[in-house]
Amino acid sequence: MTDAAPPAVPATPGTESAPTAELTVERPAHGGHFVARHEGRVVFVRHALPGERVRVRFTGTDDGASFWRADVVEVLEASPHRVPHPWPQANALFTAARGRSAVGGAEFGHIALDEQRRLKASIFAEQLARLARTERTVTVEAAPGERADGLAWRTRAAFAVDAAGRLAMHLHRSHAVVPVREMPLAVPAINALRLWTLDLSGIERVDVAAPSGGGDPLVLLVPAAGTSPRRIAAVASSIDGASVGVLDPESGQVQRLTGRTWLQETVLGLDYRVTGAGFWQIHRGAPEALVGAVLDGLRPAEGERFADLYAGAGLFTVPIARAVGPAGAVLSVEGSAGTSRDAKRNLHGQDHVSIVQGRVDAVLGRRSEPLDAVLLDPPRAGAGKKVVRQILEARPRAVGYVSCDPASFARDLGYFLAAGWTFDTLRVFDLYPHTHHMESFARLLPPS
Repeated sequence: MTDAAPPAVPATPGTESAPTAELTVERPAHGGHFVARHEGRVVFVRHALPGERVRVRFTGTDDGASFWRADVVEVLEASPHRVPHPWPQANALFTAARGRSAVGGAEFGHIALDEQRRLKASIFAEQLARLARTERTVTVEAAPGERADGLAWRTRAAFAVDAAGRLAMHLHRSHAVVPVREMPLAVPAINALRLWTLDLSGIERVDVAAPSGGGDPLVLLVPAAGTSPRRIAAVASSIDGASVGVLDPESGQVQRLTGRTWLQETVLGLDYRVTGAGFWQIHRGAPEALVGAVLDGLRPAEGERFADLYAGAGLFTVPIARAVGPAGAVLSVEGSAGTSRDAKRNLHGQDHVSIVQGRVDAVLGRRSEPLDAVLLDPPRAGAGKKVVRQILEARPRAVGYVSCDPASFARDLGYFLAAGWTFDTLRVFDLYPHTHHMESFARLLPPS
């Protein structure tokens, strides 16, 4: 990280007059919050730790709400697990002293890395107990090749642009943006572009993706309305060491300006092509960790019939298709048209794979064939009761569930458990260090 101070920015509007209070923090809660109480009301506090005595600034105090929100602005009695934050602009104490809020994206940066994982494990177990009515001891694993400081892992990053044309990020739960320099969570190839030194006037958003295994990044520009092609070309020409394209956020289509509009990824010896706007795991070690967990858990065999639901660009479909071979069959279902096109390229020539673009529930509703196994990797909202019911009707020998949200996973798990299913494998990965997010894989088994 650079030794230079973050850019000077004005105070966040409204922070000077927001009410404050001294609170004692109790326990962690899902979503990056910690529970405290103020005059009998629950307060969800960010940037805290259990057991701390803190001064907070309230950020949400609707009298009709069941809870309030607040950010720590001063630590009066610190936890032994509190450490210096690696990113000043995401550090609530640093930014509060300058009269503004922190940017989102590293809300656990003030917590020692081993304690982050212990807290995530307790949060995951609490969600299982509350939503799935099941008790489980949870351990959170580090990603393969994780650095001791938990930094430099993001292969994808999205930035805003401020009114002065500077690279920026949004404050948490706000449309306000502040200029940024380096992003410590990003892989070196993203920071090496030094986008914060450029005049990005006329651009509304900048997305950057870097191949996990190395190579030039891809920068996607989202122009503001009315920006001329000449201005867009000028911005693109100022970016060295990367391919550059223009992204239409509505359609997901990318127009090439320089270089190419896709990235080459390799996972456990298998090659993938992912377009710039296509979905791919963010942590550089995530694809290897998750593919390994899925193959170990489901053990696809020659001739089996698999469904890969919410399949993305084929991260799991490719190794499953290879395992079941031409004698088997794989159904890949993905809602995004662009990402489904990536899957078709990555599975070109494999006639035993059917790639269908559409809603998972709609596709399953048109099919009645039994399945030997199902893998699902839904978005943060989870699969939902209807999709779970459709999976149960296919009578698979096992279901693999990859999740990026413990609450939606626990809710869906409850549907399986209510139908007599069990889950014998659970692996939780810390694929988002310094944030509250985590990823998991579970193997679910039908009643014997």
